[in-house]
Amino acid sequence: MARIAGINIPQNKVVSIALTYIHGIGPFSSKKICKKLEIPMSKRVNELSEEQVLKIREFIDAHHKVEGDLRREVSVNIKRLVDLACYRGSRHKKKLPVRGQRTQCNARTRKGKAIAIAGKKLTPLKK
Repeated sequence: MARIAGINIPQNKVVSIALTYIHGIGPFSSKKICKKLEIPMSKRVNELSEEQVLKIREFIDAHHKVEGDLRREVSVNIKRLVDLACYRGSRHKKKLPVRGQRTQCNARTRKGKAIAIAGKKLTPLKK
């Protein structure tokens, strides 16, 4: 089993797809890594030699910020914005969209499940 950056890479996947299982490496970065290390795109993880896995591991450690380090950096950046009390920080604090999206009819992913408001029953008009 190939273990890179603390993640068990799936054995039966193509190398460029399997590397995207690591937080911080997307499709573009994984293809760039394969090209740089001269690993064929069509090769599967279980077909890699130990030397190739070691080369991938060392390259990622040297050139990419992944997993725990990346998550920590992102959380520190968000905490900094919240501490500064800037607009983006206040949006993070309120768990609302940060980048200017509308919230009146959308933003359910960020805001969470809709909550029914008690006591909002409309009473019919009396004549």
